[in-house]
Amino acid sequence: MFYHFLYPLSNYFSPFNLFQYITFRVGGAILTSLLICFIFGPPLLKFLKQFKISQTIRTDGPPTHLSKHGTPTMGGLLILVSMVISTLLWARLDNRFIVVVLISTLWLGLLGFWDDYLKLIKKDPKGLDSQVKFLGQLVLALGVSIYIWLYPSNHQYASLVNIPYLKLTFIDLYSGYILFSALIIVGSSNGVNLTDGLDGLAIGNLIIAAFTLGALAYFAGHMKIAQYLKIIPVAGAGELTVFLASLTGAGLGFLWFNSFPAQMFMGDTGSLFLGGVLGMTAIFIKQELILVVVGGVFVMEALSVILQVYSFRHRKKRIFKMAPIHHHFELSGWAEPKVTVRFWIIGIMLALLALSSLKVR
Repeated sequence: MFYHFLYPLSNYFSPFNLFQYITFRVGGAILTSLLICFIFGPPLLKFLKQFKISQTIRTDGPPTHLSKHGTPTMGGLLILVSMVISTLLWARLDNRFIVVVLISTLWLGLLGFWDDYLKLIKKDPKGLDSQVKFLGQLVLALGVSIYIWLYPSNHQYASLVNIPYLKLTFIDLYSGYILFSALIIVGSSNGVNLTDGLDGLAIGNLIIAAFTLGALAYFAGHMKIAQYLKIIPVAGAGELTVFLASLTGAGLGFLWFNSFPAQMFMGDTGSLFLGGVLGMTAIFIKQELILVVVGGVFVMEALSVILQVYSFRHRKKRIFKMAPIHHHFELSGWAEPKVTVRFWIIGIMLALLALSSLKVR
């Protein structure tokens, strides 16, 4: 919005020329979403406490989590509102990628809100039926995947998937790319949802992943840098950096309230859309497989659940003391803050590994 209203005025007041630069708007987006969280976080926290919209803790989980009973949840509303407002203010609204991620954010945010509403306000312990939730994710994922298939980010590489760390090596999925990209969106959405089990764990790694994908989006959208780094150029992808900057700032603002001991949790209202838009961003900038590295912590959490369920069903034995894997380390004697910070460290290492793919090829 600032770009559309203020940049044209640069002919009359030259400082407005700054609004044409993505890097300037990235800084503005981070600070804006962070400030919105600081302003509206306390009133939201008060509202959630007043109406007792709080988390119910499983009795079969780590004993240390019982003290979290009654902690306000649905804090994902704070992330959603702050990042949407910040994106609307700082991004170019005529950019197709921005339009798609904003619509997707609201779709998945409402899906998560519906689930939280049923569990926390209507007191239905099951919440939204898992099949309905999955269907909602799948419909959006297929819609976005079909769109990007019909209107590719780069027509030359429409169905091609780049193999990270290998120079100009691709796999052509043909029409199978639609299902592949849908799987990425649904998988990343649920991966973040499973990771959201410790104070600051999910949002901390989301900040790291968003910052990393933001850098990759900027490089892909800058034709000269993309050519130099030999990555797939994507016209308009730079605007996704502004969106991811809004996410980063909102994540930092939410972490202020979610750090140990957490004052509020994000709930499905936050986790579903946050993971989904990370997957979409990777697809839009043609860095699909590098998402496995960038979001390695989320992949690890999801795999631990899949392996645990498979092993118990077929072998009647558990691989981990409890899944997702962060609970395994808790039950192994690690304090909750130590698990969180160590997973952040792993996330930073994976982010650096992902960025190294730009030169290791």
